[in-house]
Amino acid sequence: MTVLVSLPPRDAAADDTIKVGWCARTVSSAVAPFAIATKLGWYRQSGVKVELVPLPGSTECVKELARGELAFALATVEPLAIIHPQGVKGKIFYTAYQSNIDGIAVPKESPIRSVAELKGKKIGVSSMSANGVIEARALAATNGMNPDTDITIVVVGEGAQTAALLRSKQVDALSQYDTQYALVENAGVKLRLLPTSEIEHFPANGFMALDETLRNRRQEAVALAQGYAKGTIFAIANPEAAVRIVWEVYPQTKPTGMDEATALAHDVKVLQARVVNWKLDKAGVRKWGESSEANYGALADFLLKWKVISEKIDVKDIVTNEIIDEINRFDPAAIDAQARAYKFK
Repeated sequence: MTVLVSLPPRDAAADDTIKVGWCARTVSSAVAPFAIATKLGWYRQSGVKVELVPLPGSTECVKELARGELAFALATVEPLAIIHPQGVKGKIFYTAYQSNIDGIAVPKESPIRSVAELKGKKIGVSSMSANGVIEARALAATNGMNPDTDITIVVVGEGAQTAALLRSKQVDALSQYDTQYALVENAGVKLRLLPTSEIEHFPANGFMALDETLRNRRQEAVALAQGYAKGTIFAIANPEAAVRIVWEVYPQTKPTGMDEATALAHDVKVLQARVVNWKLDKAGVRKWGESSEANYGALADFLLKWKVISEKIDVKDIVTNEIIDEINRFDPAAIDAQARAYKFK
């Protein structure tokens, strides 16, 4: 069953609602840009309302886009590249995470020091539709393994469930992502990332839509991404206020079973894990959401080389900067100042 996480109601027609795929089951403090854009009225001022739809991973998000069940998704480009030859025409129009949020992690005390040492090991993923599956298989191939026989990929869920399976040694490593690793550490298992220099510069999730949607719902796409961009700047400048806003807009995200100071510290840690990958300098771009065609091209070449995709793909078929200038028609310095002065009430 698809679970809908709705933002607070406002006076708006039903057709103003934008359904956005959130490509993880866990709604964590990483949703801060959406929460902030809602709390501060930026979405309302643009005439839209946002409804997040949590799904198991980017593969499922892209399937829902292709079926027309969702208008937009905050997904990775790999599943789109995989099904593009089948006639699914869509694009990333705003890169949210400018550097790779994925990677392989092991418990801090593990003797495993490299991806090559994962031969014969069990690697845990959030779900079989998560991008971690694609990454684990590709990294196994780059290190001389057969991903079908030399590694075993198993579903370990998210957060505390993942930590429990690591603690009991039912899995040897994880192929998840930045905020999940922070949640696992919050649950008491310290992690160590394995060196994966071959994928570190690849972009991760961005706002994705079918070409038809971008033609027919352009202003909604701009409003969605601009509110997110503003929320990103705010969250980077004032992470504690951002977390408290997330708790207000998504009250189910507030950690339980601990005092508020500890809960705040845990969720700020999760948010800070994502902040690193929001920043523009890691990709060499200047505008919020701008997509580096060079970085996406390198990712596409990597996917082709290791047989994740079966044919070469033109990066312009899966990424566009067409509406980036419209999205960036606001004053980032003013948002930053607003965030630094903000007092949560």
